Amino acid sequence: MATKKTTTATKTAAAKKTSAKKPVAKKQPAKTTKATTAKKPAATKTNAKKKLSQIDAALAVLKKSRKPLSCKEMVEAMAKAKLWTSPGGKTPDATLYAAILRDMRKGKDARFKKPAPGRFTNA
Repeated sequence: MATKKTTTATKTAAAKKTSAKKPVAKKQPAKTTKATTAKKPAATKTNAKKKLSQIDAALAVLKKSRKPLSCKEMVEAMAKAKLWTSPGGKTPDATLYAAILRDMRKGKDARFKKPAPGRFTNA
């Protein structure tokens, strides 16, 4: 009998077809020896400080200072008072400036006023 010559490309294609059809073994859940009990609720911290957002921390700094501040001064005061720290951004003062301008668009409900160029006070 004559034998057929097969190329390596045909062998690899046939191998791929057979390997794709293999069933995937399902993982069985781990067996536990202890009886499961209800989880206890997490302990709540009543004295823990709530982390302020950048704009809320700026408002707190302005209330303490009682004078118009620039955004750069506000960011420095927030860091010094440990109210808010930058998460690693390059221009936190520019971010604060934009957030204050967005807040000022609220009209009567705005929390900030702009008495001088680049300076803000609380409303």
